[in-house]
Amino acid sequence: MEERRVCKKCLTREMEGQEMVFQNMRDYIDNLEEDIKADSVLYESRLSVCKTCDNLLQGMCRSCGCYVEMRAAVTKNSCPWKKW
Repeated sequence: MEERRVCKKCLTREMEGQEMVFQNMRDYIDNLEEDIKADSVLYESRLSVCKTCDNLLQGMCRSCGCYVEMRAAVTKNSCPWKKW
């Protein structure tokens, strides 16, 4: 039996074999209205902070339970630890 590795510091878009599992989330982010959507520079900047955070586990924030890619995609959202 193959042992499955838990990805502690991965975003959902980086998890191998999980492409279809998280497709709805990516579709949601792609279809956000432009007036609430973070631009790509802000979005990637936020995600780079999340990737260094000890609270990231399999694409989820252990502080609030959100998927960080969804939280980072909306301009008005913020990090529960005020890191961004």
